[in-house]
Amino acid sequence: MPAVTPDRQTVLAALDRVLGWPEIARSPQLGRFLDYIVRQTLDGDEQAIKAYSIAVDVFGRGADFDPQVDPIVRVQARRLRSLLEQYYASAGIADPVRITLPVGRYVPMFESIGADEPVEIGPPEAVAPVVRQRGHITLSWFTLLIVTLGIAALAYALSSWEPRQGRSNVVALRGPSITIMEFQDLSGSRSRPVVAGLALELVTDLNAFEDIDARYGGGEAVAAPVLAAPSDFMLTGIVRRADQAVQYSAILTETASGAVVWSRTIPVSEQRSMQPEALDEISQALSMVLGSPRGPLHLPARKALSGGLPAGAVPTLYLCHVLFDLYREAGTATSGTSAASCYEGLPETDRQEPSALAAQASLTGEGMVAAGASGLDAADRMRIAQASLERATALAPLSAFVWEQQARWFELQGQFKAAGAAYASSIQLNPANADALAAAARLMALQGNLAEAGLLATKAVSGTPVPPPWYFAVPTLLALRDQHFPMAISNAQTYAIADPELGSVLAVVAASAGGNAGVVNRYLPQVLEVAAFRAAGILPRLRERIGDVALLEEIGNGLATAGVPQRALTAPF
Repeated sequence: MPAVTPDRQTVLAALDRVLGWPEIARSPQLGRFLDYIVRQTLDGDEQAIKAYSIAVDVFGRGADFDPQVDPIVRVQARRLRSLLEQYYASAGIADPVRITLPVGRYVPMFESIGADEPVEIGPPEAVAPVVRQRGHITLSWFTLLIVTLGIAALAYALSSWEPRQGRSNVVALRGPSITIMEFQDLSGSRSRPVVAGLALELVTDLNAFEDIDARYGGGEAVAAPVLAAPSDFMLTGIVRRADQAVQYSAILTETASGAVVWSRTIPVSEQRSMQPEALDEISQALSMVLGSPRGPLHLPARKALSGGLPAGAVPTLYLCHVLFDLYREAGTATSGTSAASCYEGLPETDRQEPSALAAQASLTGEGMVAAGASGLDAADRMRIAQASLERATALAPLSAFVWEQQARWFELQGQFKAAGAAYASSIQLNPANADALAAAARLMALQGNLAEAGLLATKAVSGTPVPPPWYFAVPTLLALRDQHFPMAISNAQTYAIADPELGSVLAVVAASAGGNAGVVNRYLPQVLEVAAFRAAGILPRLRERIGDVALLEEIGNGLATAGVPQRALTAPF
């Protein structure tokens, strides 16, 4: 059966259906991209469909656009190709004409369902120009199709596999980079929400995370600056009205693959969206995810380091920071030793960086030293840790990470007031750091300020991806206060993963109050086996961490009800 060439009106009707699909409609740049290349092709002007013309005519780049430096067209073509495939596998499955974008090219093809092959409208010589050879050899359509498919496969391999490999190596050496575009306002003409400047807010907030290189990419009305090197990720977004609210939708794309790796929509009341403060709130909400150690920007490195530093890998500051974050989440000796060994293997100049000094101070103060390192007594460890923190603070007095580690140090020393002040400094410098929020909330709750702690903890738990177990201290105490015992038991069991001392105690207290004998029987032996409890008594040990007298009394009564001997509560056993 001969190929059927769709006429112009049929193709334009197919284009309208695709442009009306919500997944395309919410990305106006991709919609303009598709409309541009389809109409240029229908007009017989395929030779003009080049990366340069697309960048200038569609994406607003300047006359000095260099496709080797700025990957915008290549990235967006991959996104468009992926969305077209999704459309025709779902909403457009019954469309009589399909628009496809061959790999490695920007000239679309139009396929009539039931035809033998896709056809491209235009002069015959425009078909598959990448395989044309000089001379007088004439290729049959079948041979031409086979050669085209072969080159397309090669182009795909070169465009998708090699950049991924190269980027994997880059990610292993340094922190991620991200270019942030201004969000596109699709909200309509009435009572316009505040949109302009959100990208700058995000750049500012994300650069407070010291491992992230956030860059401003501009918007439609502002040509993006030519970057010295492509970023690892690109963040775009739209603002539209839906469900009686203004929705700010962000989309994160991996530059190397063109794949959308994360997206989020934040609804804001229409009244609130008119106020400039809304941008700060939206930026912080997005930054809490993007800046998180468990967020999408760090996911490649976390996967590579899940088992520790690979054999033969050369330590870098970024690798060590990722291992440090993994230690913070797991709290195990193995993860702590792995992070300490990484810092130990850094060049001396990197070891003296403020963030490295602060992380090493935390590891040393918490008894985590490099594998094979000579033993240090507690006094030596504390002296070394304090000196490192003092140097880090002097070198970087505006580092939120350094202040967070300083707060943890004060907390470890029982200097709770100083710890609270240090946490406040850290949060002021980086309000989107959920780890600092959760740690400050735990400190407040254990010192008797549960109301304020609840606000911080709720923000941290709800705003960060995959909250680690140590975040659940305050949610446990809130549930106990409100006598929601099933929730308190669940949260306490989660918290006990990170804090076998207090977490196990809270699990017993919550289970005893809630009448759950199974949980009591499970965690009571764990409480009685904690070495620090056996050495000092349970309540004396907890007084080193808890300043809230009422909470200590509640814990003592709960443990006694669960069957803990009075002597174990108050004295060594």
